[in-house]
Amino acid sequence: MNRARAWHVLTLVVAVAALVLQTVLVFQGGRLLDDAEILPLGERLLRLVSYFTIQSNIAVAIVAAVLVANPAADGRGFRVLRLDALIGITVTGLVAWFLLRPLMNLTGVDAVTDTLLHIVVPLLAFFGWLFFGPRPRIGMSTIGLALIWPVLWLGYTLVMGEIHGWYPYPFIDVSELGYPRTLLNAAGVTVLFLALFALAALVDRKLPATPKGEPPRS
Repeated sequence: MNRARAWHVLTLVVAVAALVLQTVLVFQGGRLLDDAEILPLGERLLRLVSYFTIQSNIAVAIVAAVLVANPAADGRGFRVLRLDALIGITVTGLVAWFLLRPLMNLTGVDAVTDTLLHIVVPLLAFFGWLFFGPRPRIGMSTIGLALIWPVLWLGYTLVMGEIHGWYPYPFIDVSELGYPRTLLNAAGVTVLFLALFALAALVDRKLPATPKGEPPRS
């Protein structure tokens, strides 16, 4: 339990540090993740919280804080949030590594912050779940509820794009790709989510239960 709590403390500290660094860069007028535009502060902050990367790092930080207090935490809401944080940050890492990193050329604090958000936090969150659980925690209803967030994020992103003409990631940029290609890309990411949800549920059941673990509710 002490090792689990120490890992969750590390995850919380790194996630919060990465989010604070990125927010400071936004206030200073620096580059906003992969966006080179310098915009009014209010619009920069709106764009900041619109990134799936930022939302998934916030979810990881909240989950880590809960697990610091109780490494065997449970409850329907927590199960959904933990699964969303785990899969969301995993998708963040995979998409950033394979799709976004070749397009970026960051240096200095920008590069450090990007590495924390897209590589270090995803690795800490994944291995924290793998080594320390708590498990079992993933049932079918948890997966169904966890799907709501990425679907809502996609809808929000498309609506905001229509209003402001800005999209956070090039693979869902309707202005450049058009709706058919954008929706095809979104479907591909959705399939990735479903595959990772299924894999997480399988691993959750196969690995030994952590202390105080209960069978997942249907």
